[in-house]
Amino acid sequence: MFHFLTAGESHGKGLVAIVEGVPAGLALDEDYMARDLARRQKGYGRGARMKIEQDRAEIISGVRHGFTMGSPVSLLIWNRDWGNWKQVMSVAPVEQEVDVVTRLRPGHADLAGAMKYDLDDVRNVLERASARETACRVAVGAVARKLLAEFDIGIYSHTICIGGHWTKKAGKVDWAKVEKSPVRCADGKAEKAMLSTIDEAKKEGDTLGGVFEVVASGMPIGLGSHVHWERRLDGRIAQAMMSINAVKGVEIGAGFNVASLPGSQVHDIIEFNAKDKWRHATNRAGGIEGGMSNGEPIGIRVAVKPIPTLGKPLPSVDLRTGKTVEAHIERSDICVVPAAGVIGEAMLAIVLAGAVLEKFGGDHIDETLRNYRSYLKTIGLKKTS
Repeated sequence: MFHFLTAGESHGKGLVAIVEGVPAGLALDEDYMARDLARRQKGYGRGARMKIEQDRAEIISGVRHGFTMGSPVSLLIWNRDWGNWKQVMSVAPVEQEVDVVTRLRPGHADLAGAMKYDLDDVRNVLERASARETACRVAVGAVARKLLAEFDIGIYSHTICIGGHWTKKAGKVDWAKVEKSPVRCADGKAEKAMLSTIDEAKKEGDTLGGVFEVVASGMPIGLGSHVHWERRLDGRIAQAMMSINAVKGVEIGAGFNVASLPGSQVHDIIEFNAKDKWRHATNRAGGIEGGMSNGEPIGIRVAVKPIPTLGKPLPSVDLRTGKTVEAHIERSDICVVPAAGVIGEAMLAIVLAGAVLEKFGGDHIDETLRNYRSYLKTIGLKKTS
């Protein structure tokens, strides 16, 4: 009921997104989306491209006088760098010779994409495989976040590891401190180590990966479903996170740690208080049981590999000649983990917005909220007459 489509290349004219399923009556403006787009561009270790672009999503349709109309919302993000790539990325044929990319990069989509689409120029692969596309996802995620805010659902992220330097395990995260940190980390000691290791990697012409955590608070019980595999909320979230460029692993709740523990130390004890509210003594399940939200905060950890484009390239093979060469160098980042967390927020917001609309329906946001409030009144002890 809430889905989107993006189009555009990294160095093309711009990026486009069409969002379907947004209820009418939701307040939405470009400034709101600009906040998350700006957050995506920040982060220690980002490349020169972020100094060129100042992403802003223009609302082309679906919003009138500040409110959604129920029709598809279309968004446009112009690429400022387009001026330097008009010949290379021209839609029309060009007379002059354009440099082609044939040196494959280990760890990137280059080889598989060239084979799949029968291409002799890797440029046609890397332009769309680029993480530049995620700017559109963050804009769409802002639309989803605006919808979720109506239900008091908040989404946050923070960096918990870069280059092997981990934050200390802590209960409550200072989200304001996270936003002030250049690596989006609330642990000052870990932050210092992360900054230092990024500097070292840059000096060595290398790149770094890490782990970020995304949290959704204010979750109601019952989003998702246990009845079909594709409706399970944890499955949908995992797929969304794995779709982010460079992501190689996802944990929900205690994740892989549960594999080495007995059930008595894994499962969250259920409690019920006088105010007719269900709670759990712990949250090792990460807010999801049986493919459904259980009312606790959803917690997800996501592993991001180092960016494939290295300043000191690895040995590779030329696509056309088969000869050993150094891998292609495309302008890139040293570390994208802080920005990846913002993209993770967007993807989680998109999945949860879809789950909210699936559960509560409604063509106008007021109708959806009425259904939601009615549902909350039914949640309690199941008494029989």
